[in-house]
Amino acid sequence: MSKEIKQVWYASYGSNILESRFHCYILGGQPKGSKKTYFGCTDKTLPQDKEEIYIKSELYFAKISKSWNNCGVGFIKTEFNDKVQTLGRMYLITPEQYAEIVKQETNHEGKLIIDFKKAQEKGSLIFKEKSWYGNLLYLGDHNGNPIFTFTNEKNLMKEINPPSEQYLSTIIKGLKETYNLNEIEIKEYFENLSGIKGHEIEKKLSELIKSE
Repeated sequence: MSKEIKQVWYASYGSNILESRFHCYILGGQPKGSKKTYFGCTDKTLPQDKEEIYIKSELYFAKISKSWNNCGVGFIKTEFNDKVQTLGRMYLITPEQYAEIVKQETNHEGKLIIDFKKAQEKGSLIFKEKSWYGNLLYLGDHNGNPIFTFTNEKNLMKEINPPSEQYLSTIIKGLKETYNLNEIEIKEYFENLSGIKGHEIEKKLSELIKSE
């Protein structure tokens, strides 16, 4: 009989890498720079732990988000690559909180049931088809608890779109909060990503990094 999952790590790689923004998903509220207000979780207990995580998948920016000035938001590819590294931050929460966070992220109405054990066994689980973030990825275990993140069901979407300055600034703040990186390292992290390279936002990277 498999062990009941009582706690899970939610691994973030986009704007939720900034702790104060992620707390809006738990407590409710409107994050700075976003036009969306979140209702929060039924259980408003803040994460019991948080840690950095290195995800072996490529970060890119796509879609048109109304919450972020009709600009792109972050996704990771579904195909893992040992030569690629996305910097993330993971939070230790309950499976019920995770499901409610996903509900807010996907604008799901009604009860959302996620089979975490099935995702663990298969490595991934599409819990909501044709949703931006309807694909749950299992990233392994840490301290006896499984790590999950979510992204699109496609490996790489065609609708590449650069992020807004506010969105990128949120990630930059989160990186500075989580990692001991200098301005050059942060610039190198972003400059070759799809949705950054070759777009106007690439020219503003140094300025944004210095201002945060």
